[in-house]
Amino acid sequence: MTRSELATLLDHSILRPEATEADILAGADLVRQWSIGFYCVQPSFVSTATAGLQGTEARVVSVVGFPHGCERSVVKGQTAALAVQDGAAEVDMVLNVGKLKSGRSQAVASEIAQVVRAVPGIPVKVILETCLLTDEEKVIACRLVQDAGAAFVKTSTGFNPGGGATVQDVRLMRATVGPNFGVKAAGGIRTLADTLAMLEAGANRLGTSASLAILRALEDRNPEG
Repeated sequence: MTRSELATLLDHSILRPEATEADILAGADLVRQWSIGFYCVQPSFVSTATAGLQGTEARVVSVVGFPHGCERSVVKGQTAALAVQDGAAEVDMVLNVGKLKSGRSQAVASEIAQVVRAVPGIPVKVILETCLLTDEEKVIACRLVQDAGAAFVKTSTGFNPGGGATVQDVRLMRATVGPNFGVKAAGGIRTLADTLAMLEAGANRLGTSASLAILRALEDRNPEG
């Protein structure tokens, strides 16, 4: 894999609550310089990121219900719609873990579908927060996401102390959703080895705040690519 090929699979992420406007613009510069495919930010900074990436092919991604997923469904839908108005080309929403673990599968599916309807034509990724789920719950969640019309399942927010993406979870998610559905690994992906392991396990998108280190490592390994 070449550096440019890998860059198109990355969602460079700046989601820290203390991130400033200057941080967001610096991230946009990084995305521009390294031809990274996607830039994931908080809803309040979507317009800033969009302005910073004018003239590039990079797409801005907004998180919704981040990081806990406990907002009411209508709020998630409105947040997603406003983010798209501000320039977001994709939405990463956090699933309501508590409702899933309560056996409220229909409520979870309904909420995902509500967000999908709020942003017609916009890919919606659903963050499962896999570190909080059993394998059975992960499988249920993946199926609900597919049935509700979303485009991706995503492992983690990266903000839960229980952990982020694992190779085992990515493999389980890929096996559940099949070969043609999106699987995004995110949370704790900081090295080239992490990145390649997630891709090998079945991820076809990667969320990371360590994009520069990862791309530089691949460039050092493959200087002609």
